[in-house]
Amino acid sequence: MKIIAALLLGIVSCVALAQTNVRVRGTITALKGDVLAVKTREGRDVNITLAPDATVSTARAMKLSDIKEGTLVGVTSVKEGDRLVAKEVHIIPPTARQGHMSWDLLPNSNMTNGALSAPAQVGGGNEITVKYKDGEQKILVTSDTAIVGFDPGSRADLKPGETIFSTASVDGDGKFVTQRVAVSKNGVKPPQ
Repeated sequence: MKIIAALLLGIVSCVALAQTNVRVRGTITALKGDVLAVKTREGRDVNITLAPDATVSTARAMKLSDIKEGTLVGVTSVKEGDRLVAKEVHIIPPTARQGHMSWDLLPNSNMTNGALSAPAQVGGGNEITVKYKDGEQKILVTSDTAIVGFDPGSRADLKPGETIFSTASVDGDGKFVTQRVAVSKNGVKPPQ
């Protein structure tokens, strides 16, 4: 019994010490060495430590016709009536989690990550199908939908005033650390 209690205590301790992940969106205020200072969209000042091997990618505007069938995309959408309407479509890396889930861009928004099927013309825009392991979603892409791709960047692109999106891990001391930062370029913002 004592052994089981000790094992359970060890598991609980490991879970408590585990890192959590947070999405950071905001405007760069400074880059000092490996620390990126950001004013979040909520108005908080946060410092994100760039991992030694952290990658930087710069956002670039695209058209839906630029995205080939089978390309992995992330689509942020909201329900309007009986259909999902895309607010953002962006290219995602193969390591991104696929599926359909709640998202925090807007109230009641969703994120659908998966492979793009050929768009079909429908009233109000193009309807795309995003397929993932356990299903698919049909989503309307309108003329107001932001469509974003990414190019390789460098730390030189992390300039004050540019907008970023990053998923950072938060360690037990509250320190934010990231492996990847997407940053705006030429007025094109990364997905928010």
